[in-house]
Amino acid sequence: MSTRDLERALALVAEHPDLASFVGKRSEIVVRTAEKTLGLKLPPTYRGFLLALGAGSFGAAEVYGVIDIDFEKSAVPDAVWCTLRAREKHDLPADLVILGQDDDEITCLQVRPGAAEGPVLVINAGEDPARTGTRTAAEDFGAYLLSRVEEELEATR
Repeated sequence: MSTRDLERALALVAEHPDLASFVGKRSEIVVRTAEKTLGLKLPPTYRGFLLALGAGSFGAAEVYGVIDIDFEKSAVPDAVWCTLRAREKHDLPADLVILGQDDDEITCLQVRPGAAEGPVLVINAGEDPARTGTRTAAEDFGAYLLSRVEEELEATR
């Protein structure tokens, strides 16, 4: 389902260019450099997103990705830059890639060995004990992206 979810999300983004603000297609070399820099082989759905859209937003839904290979002098929505900073400053586990941040919550893709699809997790490190912890937002990146795109389309209706 994950590849189908990604394809559906990309089709919806293309059908609604007024809501889409992405950096655009990224080259295979940029994606491979990101993988090498992170020390991870990214799963097919996230790689497909990076190659097709790079990084950006659909409506209010921002999704971090790759912009170029200068990960040191970058900023949001560069997932590599953000992930490297979080690893350094907050001991973010090496198998997580940050997809977005909102207040006390960090949304991450858990990268599994062999580039297998992994879940998208939301980590809440805020002060409210009722909300602190980790929850699964989607079974994989394709499902996550589709849900974010559909939520934004619903909000515009």
